[in-house]
Amino acid sequence: MFDSNKHDLEKVSADSNDGRSPEKISGGEADVFYDATSDEKYGTTQRGLKSRHIQLIALGGCIGTIEELGADIIQGLFVGTGATLSTTGPAPLFMAFVIISGLVWVVMQTLAEMCAYIPTSGSSVPLYVKRYVEPSLAFAAGWNYWYAYAMLVASEVSAAAVIIDYWSNPVPVAVWLTIVLATIIILNVFVVSWYGESEFWFASIKIIGILGLIVLGVVLFFGGGPNRDRLGFRYWQRPGAFIPFAASGDTGKFLACWTALVKSGFAFILSPELIVLAAGETEAPRRNIPKAAKRFIYRLMVFYIVGTLVITVIVASNDDLLLQGVNSGKGNAGASPFVVGIKRAGIQTLDHIINGVILTSAWSAGNSFMFAGSRSLYSLALTGQAPKIFRTCNKHGVPYYCVAVTSLMACLVYLSVSSGSATVFQWFVNLTTISGYIAWIILLITYLRFRRALEYNGILHQRPYKTPGQPYVTYVALIFLIVLTLTNGFQVFFPGKFTVSSFLAAYITLPIVIVLYLGHKVWFRTPLFLRVHKIDVYSGKDEADRLEEMDVPPVAKNVMQKIWFWIA
Repeated sequence: MFDSNKHDLEKVSADSNDGRSPEKISGGEADVFYDATSDEKYGTTQRGLKSRHIQLIALGGCIGTIEELGADIIQGLFVGTGATLSTTGPAPLFMAFVIISGLVWVVMQTLAEMCAYIPTSGSSVPLYVKRYVEPSLAFAAGWNYWYAYAMLVASEVSAAAVIIDYWSNPVPVAVWLTIVLATIIILNVFVVSWYGESEFWFASIKIIGILGLIVLGVVLFFGGGPNRDRLGFRYWQRPGAFIPFAASGDTGKFLACWTALVKSGFAFILSPELIVLAAGETEAPRRNIPKAAKRFIYRLMVFYIVGTLVITVIVASNDDLLLQGVNSGKGNAGASPFVVGIKRAGIQTLDHIINGVILTSAWSAGNSFMFAGSRSLYSLALTGQAPKIFRTCNKHGVPYYCVAVTSLMACLVYLSVSSGSATVFQWFVNLTTISGYIAWIILLITYLRFRRALEYNGILHQRPYKTPGQPYVTYVALIFLIVLTLTNGFQVFFPGKFTVSSFLAAYITLPIVIVLYLGHKVWFRTPLFLRVHKIDVYSGKDEADRLEEMDVPPVAKNVMQKIWFWIA
């Protein structure tokens, strides 16, 4: 059906590599990727995403994404923080988001460096893995990405239906599932600019919503609410900053922190990759990709770090309304710590507005994950690791077969309609539990090989985008991620806590990825690693250089334009 090694390799010509011969570059075996632009039969993606689209995708793709909590999938920043707060206390929640934000920043910067260097059509992490590491790891990573994204679409669609049910409407859940899923498919199947434009406005609503909640939290902190109760850091003192987890004393506090790290990490999973997947369809990628990466740290600080600090200020970890909302298992406004804090302050009707923002969040995340899933499959096809039919694009540059297959996988969401099949659906979703952590581990390994190959060829200084602290911050993040992945289900090993379902939910993805990796390696007899002199760091660079030379950055004519161009 498809060949992992035949459809994507060609020799690099001497005149396309700064005067170097193929032998000089890679010992006579300069393996590069299949270029979609060279085959008119299948077409190729088009650069229809503007700067403002990319900037908002970089931000909006990681606000409100799902968070894994045992058997339930709920909205991350808006709602999921409530469950973590009630389990671990305010200090572990806040510290976890600070640490994970730092980790995500490293992931984002490594992605941006590789992506800005060669932002080719079909860009994706698996594409870079195959180029800089080896094909079998790319095969395992690619299908892990696609499956995870497809199931994340389904889980976000399911979450949207639950959120709508907050208003107690008589419409069957299946109808809402169909409306949400159909809208997402329409926005992704015709023109890529439709996806970009919709995500721009979706993300704008989320950003305005979270900024409003942060401002409101500051007002409540100083006693500006209707009840004039000045909160300060009251709830850090009573009931306390920590809720010991599974043990007493300092051990319990440490385990609470680690539990918060594990749970909070899922609010960020697979979001930075949205940028690299959009790189091949972005205008002026060498200007816009670094711009998005540079702005990312400020957005993490404001929306995640400040947002969680506000949460720990306005609601207590043992609040009855919070516990009731979390224990109900519904991912709507009832479990949101923002809403609980607002109700305690005596503010009426705002919960409905927040539920609307949460609904937008779920819809937007599903939209982004559909784009990511389809482009992951497209990238697999470009490198010969998926059937060639998935390279096919319509006249607008959309890989519609990839969108169709990803949509079919997302239709598993209908299993959630009945109570019996809902368990089956939850098992499918659980397979994605640590997919993101595994993907990031592979990504960081790929970045280290990328740097090594550039150093070997003496062109490390030619990176269009350079990030501070490299490669040391990558090594730290890599070690931390490995530990986090291996211990993400540590709770099941405590006496009386072990269940087969919990163990499999925490670790089943590991053997699946290993089987994909070893199966491909045995079948195609691929090397453990590409030797550094065989790594291709030139193909596609000429095109990127030409695009950069042709790019004319917009010139601001007034103060308002200067502000707008800085933001978007």
